[in-house]
Amino acid sequence: MSERSPQPAMTNRETAIEFLRLASSGSVREAYRRHAGPGFRHHNPFFRAGAEALMAAMEENARLNPNKVLEVQRALQDGDLVAVHSWIRQEPGDPGASVVHIFRFQGSHIAELWDIGQPVPKDSPNEHGMF
Repeated sequence: MSERSPQPAMTNRETAIEFLRLASSGSVREAYRRHAGPGFRHHNPFFRAGAEALMAAMEENARLNPNKVLEVQRALQDGDLVAVHSWIRQEPGDPGASVVHIFRFQGSHIAELWDIGQPVPKDSPNEHGMF
């Protein structure tokens, strides 16, 4: 029997992407358990401060949209900050929204989260599209 080598630590960029994939697929509590640090803060103006309020909103969204699709378009890391640009659709075939999540890390855990979104128009004069 061979020994398993330990898994290398995830980069903050990889952690942010895994957090979003877990949360968008309905594994919200697991995303927070694995990746949110103590004192986690979010800046979404539509929900009360604190991890519990945002977790509850994410769980409700996952319950209402079980076929949600999250496609990461690009992710950038600069020091303790990570920005993830995604195309999120509540249902396949839905135009969805372009969303940027900005994470601030303390060590290997998410300390703060910002999110900014823009709906994808059905018709756009820009032939390059949003993605």
